[in-house]
Amino acid sequence: MLTWDDLKKECLNCNKCGLRQSATHTVIGRGNETAPLMFVGEGPGEEEDKQGLPFVGKAGQLLDLLLNAIPFHQSEYYITNVVKCRPKDNRDPLEEEVAQCLPYLRNQFRLIRPKIIVCLGRISAKYLIHPDFRISQDRGKWFDKGGVKMMAVYHPAFLLRNEKEKITQWYDFMKIREMLNELTK
Repeated sequence: MLTWDDLKKECLNCNKCGLRQSATHTVIGRGNETAPLMFVGEGPGEEEDKQGLPFVGKAGQLLDLLLNAIPFHQSEYYITNVVKCRPKDNRDPLEEEVAQCLPYLRNQFRLIRPKIIVCLGRISAKYLIHPDFRISQDRGKWFDKGGVKMMAVYHPAFLLRNEKEKITQWYDFMKIREMLNELTK
């Protein structure tokens, strides 16, 4: 049976695609490894690559502010990305890079067994909810995949560039809070 130590070792030793060659760190995740709620972004940025943790740059600081304001307790969530190594120049990960990392993400799902998965942005929604996912049309809606509730919201980096959408994100996070309360009664 796969353990967290096995998964971390596999991720750290991975050379299946070119992302690892230019990465400083493999960024696996942060948070409670048995949390009922998982947030999945697209891939590490420059600051995440330096520190080896997801969502620690400006977008991560905004995400943390939102999580604390709703509030979500740190024991309730785990944060990770679709790809575990930084795509150069913060470009979108290529399909073949995602294909190499998806088994690691699926193993994270198996180990954590979340009740809710929140896709942070269009990239993770495309790979986890539906290939034709449109963030502008489908964000904030619930999807059921194998008994797990899923929702996509705007990526925090998008909110840094589009201040007016922060209120939309607030309401989406309130929906997530309500669903989490309902599922963990």
